[in-house]
Amino acid sequence: MACTANYESAAAVITNWPKVYLAAIERGEEVVSHEIRAVYERECLWMDKPPEDPDWHFIFDAGRGLRPITFIERFCKQSKGKLGAPLHLQLFQKAKLQLAFGWLDSETGLRRFREVIDMRGRKCGKSTETAAVALYCLVADGEGGPEVYCCANKLDQSKLIFREACNMVRQSPALNARLTKRRSDIYDDKTLGVMAPLAADSSTLDGLNTSFFCLDEWHEAKTSEVFDVMFQSQYARRQPLAWLITTNGFVRGGFFDDHIKLAAGIALWTDGYHDFSVLPLLYKLDDRAEFADPHAWAKANPGLGAIKDAKKLAENVKRAERDPSFKETVMAKDFNQPSTGNSSWLSYDAVRNSTTVPLSYLEHSYAIGGCDLSSTTDLTCATLLIRRPGDEMYYVLQQYFMPEARLLETEAVTAGSREAPYRRWAEAGWLTICEGSRVNFHDVTLWFVEMVQKHDIRPLWVCYDAALSGYWVPEMQEYGFDMERIRQGPFTWSYPMKDLGAALTDHKVVYNDNPLLFWCLTNTDKKSLNANGIETIQPVKKSSNRRIDGMVSLLNAWVGYCNHTDEYMTFLR
Repeated sequence: MACTANYESAAAVITNWPKVYLAAIERGEEVVSHEIRAVYERECLWMDKPPEDPDWHFIFDAGRGLRPITFIERFCKQSKGKLGAPLHLQLFQKAKLQLAFGWLDSETGLRRFREVIDMRGRKCGKSTETAAVALYCLVADGEGGPEVYCCANKLDQSKLIFREACNMVRQSPALNARLTKRRSDIYDDKTLGVMAPLAADSSTLDGLNTSFFCLDEWHEAKTSEVFDVMFQSQYARRQPLAWLITTNGFVRGGFFDDHIKLAAGIALWTDGYHDFSVLPLLYKLDDRAEFADPHAWAKANPGLGAIKDAKKLAENVKRAERDPSFKETVMAKDFNQPSTGNSSWLSYDAVRNSTTVPLSYLEHSYAIGGCDLSSTTDLTCATLLIRRPGDEMYYVLQQYFMPEARLLETEAVTAGSREAPYRRWAEAGWLTICEGSRVNFHDVTLWFVEMVQKHDIRPLWVCYDAALSGYWVPEMQEYGFDMERIRQGPFTWSYPMKDLGAALTDHKVVYNDNPLLFWCLTNTDKKSLNANGIETIQPVKKSSNRRIDGMVSLLNAWVGYCNHTDEYMTFLR
């Protein structure tokens, strides 16, 4: 049987699967997140009543949208379990595919969607579905010389979907007769197309002319470079498609958080986030408290009971209720809630605070300063901790510093191994790049001076670690700052760190959504000792490239606050 059959004729009636799915949602048969419901309500409405928008020029062709569904269910075969059995897509998958491929430009007939973002719980069929879609785009999407790439942060991860596609081909007589598995790719002699795995740690991502790429488990990506390179490699194609699949993860403050925020804005059609070219499908709990409600679990796990084992999920939830560390994994991987990982000092919910206040509110204040000079060749952070009269909140201002040589060094490694998006943070003003190979401590001094002279925010004490202070302390003293040495370690840090943790958990620490501090907080684990029945703690990194300099700088300031609380509070103004 040819792989280029007339797909529309395969069904007596062309079903509108998005409308069928929406009807099931409205009846309560399909339980979905607010974002999923908003997408399907809007897309189904536009089929009958197009939006009044000058950028809208699309029509929905249910028959065109049916093509990948028919192709997958006719030609793609199971490569696990019952080998060779047909793939039967679930309702939510049919609705997704018909939306993605059925919306067309009314003038050119080309696809509307350029990017599909799909976040759903683990073991909900993402990889199998994506492998089948990739084969469709290789064989039957109408693209001449298609280049189809299975991408991920690591090559081993990218090979998972590629290997699934290879196994599907082996189990399908029609696809096996048409496609050739070569050493590192799949070749289609009729379309002159190739499918291959790629990753951030591949030798090169340049020189591609990509028609379709999938990006798997991109929650691990610290920067957007892989996505950017692959997305830009599609510019010469008539109807390129980026297919992003993932669960939530533990890397915070990077590309994933930014892109999911974008997807959520588009899903809810928030002002400033209108984009007709992106299809965002975010299967997640609407609230972490729904973890205890089995009826809500399907919000993050479409196909629960049909694709994913509901009994095993229930067993994982029971274990998570007994084991707080395991709960963070379940929250991230099964329910797509942001997490900081099993070993974190504080949970994601505790450290996340998007509250901001204008700098003018903090002006004309006394503060307590903190600084973690770290190393002259690495990241340095300066902090001001501020209280206001009649206000229970703790306000934090920070500035970070890094030598240019260190920045270039971090950018020289492969994209998937980079520490963080330092250059983007520098462009946003959170990070100062110092010329040369060393942090210029004079720049740190000038930041404190600027906060005094320009904003009248005056630190009564600046708390620092003497180990790396060098000439910096005498210079600060010359400018009139009262410097206080902090002996870093569990004896000094234990009580202030516990007190800071409580304030963060109560969301009383307002850091103006500083992405570097948020990143440092999520990177922080704690080292505990129990001597004479008293627990002492101190911050440690989760791993060598997960910086905590901003947390340590804040903790130094918090030590000063604990040491001088009574005196400091008399200066509030």
